[in-house]
Amino acid sequence: MVSFPFCKINLGLRVLSRREDGYHNIETCFYPVPWCDVLEAIPSKRFSFDHTGLPIAGTGNLCVRAYDMLKEGYGLPPVKMHLHKIIPMGAGLGGGSADAAFTLKSLNALFSLGLPHDKLVEIAAGLGSDCPFFLHEKAMLGTGRGEVLAPANVSLAGRFLVIVKPDAHIPTKDAYKEVTPDASGKGLAGILMGNEKEWKDALVNDFEKGVFSQYPEVRMIKNTLYGAGAFYASMSGSGSAVYGLFDGPVRLRGKFKGMSYWSGTL
Repeated sequence: MVSFPFCKINLGLRVLSRREDGYHNIETCFYPVPWCDVLEAIPSKRFSFDHTGLPIAGTGNLCVRAYDMLKEGYGLPPVKMHLHKIIPMGAGLGGGSADAAFTLKSLNALFSLGLPHDKLVEIAAGLGSDCPFFLHEKAMLGTGRGEVLAPANVSLAGRFLVIVKPDAHIPTKDAYKEVTPDASGKGLAGILMGNEKEWKDALVNDFEKGVFSQYPEVRMIKNTLYGAGAFYASMSGSGSAVYGLFDGPVRLRGKFKGMSYWSGTL
């Protein structure tokens, strides 16, 4: 079975408060983007996992963790998995979380486990705060740690998207250290329902201030996208990727040589 885990961008990201469990309450809108990894899973006599494409940092791959959770809870038989990594890591695009969520979906279907959507969401939340989003294929408002989801009344259909990711890899934990939680940041749903051309002044990612001060190249990308005519540009999540939304196609790859780059119509 072959699947194509997609990535996401965040339309606004406010950090509202620090929780007693050490996490933070946030408000954001996750928006799906068809920049995809490739994941294959087939039955096997013994478990194995390998990968190609972009290098994967660390040893605790989320695909393996997702398999282990299903094996422990539901007696899953061995499987051979191969991941071709295309979505950059440390970018704020959720690629690792997407791989984990699609592992759950694929194994549920491959072995006819019969787990309902709500159960998959519950398991995904144990793998990462944004993992549950990737069990949906539409824009979702995320609250709590990001795992509490509700449909978002926003559509970017027909808009042209550019994503640029520099070499900088920003650990989520480090990014949070530079943010001061502010409960007054609520109200994202209303902003998204308003005029898109007003997002530039109203739609905020709280991580930008700290990241821009430490990684000026990330700020440069955002400024370049606005200079090229984007009606909205922002850093995605807490990572280093920056995206720009345009009314029509643009060709900007030459402005970002040596950086990961994706563009397409949503």
